[in-house]
Amino acid sequence: MTVEAAEIEAMFTRGDGSYLCARWGRPIVPVVFGVDDATLSVFKGAIEAVVALAGHRMAETDMELGANLMVFFCRDWAELTEVPHLDRLVPDLGPLVDRLQGAEANQYRIFRFDAAGAIRACFVFLRMDAHLAAVSADTLALSQAVQTIVLWSDRAFLDVSPLALLEGAAVIRPEVAGIVRAVYDPVMPAVARDASHALRVAARVGKMQ
Repeated sequence: MTVEAAEIEAMFTRGDGSYLCARWGRPIVPVVFGVDDATLSVFKGAIEAVVALAGHRMAETDMELGANLMVFFCRDWAELTEVPHLDRLVPDLGPLVDRLQGAEANQYRIFRFDAAGAIRACFVFLRMDAHLAAVSADTLALSQAVQTIVLWSDRAFLDVSPLALLEGAAVIRPEVAGIVRAVYDPVMPAVARDASHALRVAARVGKMQ
């Protein structure tokens, strides 16, 4: 499996043309709201698997936030305005809910960064419309885990999912898995804003074959 630098560059080039890749700068502490215990277990298992793929770490608690990867399930975006203290974590929550309702979106992710630019927190919002309800918990969990382990471009997976099917089971596409491992290589920076970073990622992917 070969991934060209141009493909990698596209995955981290945002809609405004800027290049930005960031990884987590601290252990990940996930919490999931609005699901039953079985689905919670599936999500935590998927996050653990992707964190292990990256060679990163998880922890029991985050000293600053308690939990730093928060996943919220809802049936209607308006439910988010009723979550206690969520407006403290997500400024302008009301206008955000209005935008999500207007766009009829079913998912949204917000990243927060530390002083160095590495990821320090991520908030994932999932509205269980007919489309998401038709997706298995395993597939949905793995997809969200992949999309939160790294700050991808806002256009990275618009046309192609980060997952593929292998004997009926969802798996991370090999090229995506390779990029994740390369981005988390200790020799790589936690944050990069120059497209030359894509060349380094491509070289790391090649060495990992």
